[in-house]
Amino acid sequence: MKKYVVFAIAVIVIYFFQSFFLPTGGVGADSLSYFGIASDLPRLETNLFPLGYPVLIKIFHIIFQDYFWASKMLNITMVVIMLLFAYFKKFYFRETVLLFAGKTLFFALNNACSEGAFIFILYFLIYLFHERFHGKITSRLFIFSAALLLVLLFTVRYSGIYIYMGVGVFWMLMVVKRNIFPLKTDFFKVLVLSGLGICTYLVVNYWVYGSFTGENLRRAPQEYYAVYILRDILGVSNVVDPFIGIKPASNSVVSIAFQVLLMLIDLLLLKYFIQLVRTKKENLQLQFHSLLWIISGMYAITLLVSGYFQQIEEMNVRMLAAANFCLFFSFLIIYFKDLKSDAFIFKLGCFFLIFLTGYSLKMPANYLRNRQQIEGQMPKFSSKKLLYNDEREGEASLTTYHIPVVSLTFKYQHTNNQKGEFKQTIAGTVNPQIKWLKYDTIKDKSQVLYTSALILE
Repeated sequence: MKKYVVFAIAVIVIYFFQSFFLPTGGVGADSLSYFGIASDLPRLETNLFPLGYPVLIKIFHIIFQDYFWASKMLNITMVVIMLLFAYFKKFYFRETVLLFAGKTLFFALNNACSEGAFIFILYFLIYLFHERFHGKITSRLFIFSAALLLVLLFTVRYSGIYIYMGVGVFWMLMVVKRNIFPLKTDFFKVLVLSGLGICTYLVVNYWVYGSFTGENLRRAPQEYYAVYILRDILGVSNVVDPFIGIKPASNSVVSIAFQVLLMLIDLLLLKYFIQLVRTKKENLQLQFHSLLWIISGMYAITLLVSGYFQQIEEMNVRMLAAANFCLFFSFLIIYFKDLKSDAFIFKLGCFFLIFLTGYSLKMPANYLRNRQQIEGQMPKFSSKKLLYNDEREGEASLTTYHIPVVSLTFKYQHTNNQKGEFKQTIAGTVNPQIKWLKYDTIKDKSQVLYTSALILE
């Protein structure tokens, strides 16, 4: 157990320092939107994103008076709470520690994004399900606590409704297929209470903003090409992979071939998982694991369908974080059941924690220095209301990669590794009241801060 305590400490250290070596500190375009909503509070300006994550950012901003540090300290607080909870409650501590070596938690809790808070709440919801299946908590505590967490999931990300649907599908299957399901009343009450909470949030949204989830703020769907559908399907197949989530932005033959190869590896992992379940099923609480599998499957499928009709971001690690988290957690619990030696899985976890850290820092930068440069220029733009990256059309920054074994060299343009993106993100973090624009459609250009006006050496 001591080695997992050391691993946990290593996780905290890496998760704290990693973003300092990213060009934008782990802050992205959506982060700026969340920071903007947080800076508007208590005024309610938009419901494009739910209020849960901005409220958390606002609370931490009161303490740290800076939106980057607010998101950073929120993330590390959630990391520490999960690890301490697992250790002191003896709730799969080894498994929880190894979750942090996986791609989902590494992404969600090293970046300023709502996925971190979403997975954090989902972790405790899984705990409640587990304890109720094993008869360790009372019916009343389970019903009210689980219902509350389901509502909180929806207030952090609208996709929380897919978690709710997964629980609902599980309840229906248990009732229909099993004559004896002692928790059917508990689950029904959880669904009713959380359903009322979610509906209440939607009604308030409509009353305040005139829309349920900001659907009137989204652009009309554009033409959808077959290659994007293929990329989404390949992305969904990757949900079974706990560690590797590399997804090139290019639609080239090489890029698609790489993703197909990754899918074949994912299918082999799925086959191994199924064999593992069959081998150990006599000693498992299968209803609990079935719940996690159904939630994962429903989340992935409904998100894929939603992505087709709404044309949200393509299926990747970020979008499928909750589905991957449920599967990985279930896998680890089953893997450790009656395990004679954990040497392999521990070494694998160590390797991928190092790999993910190294991969994320393959182009290291000094965020605090970048921020200092931009921060000093922002006061002279205090009158600006909008922020736009006008350097997208300029000369792109290409990263050169060398493959030593075959002596192959190639160049790749990383979307988030362009100076204009750095400037936009840092400027928006320093002053979230300057709202970023995706398109330069504003007639009064005097209101717009263009990134070309900012100097970043």
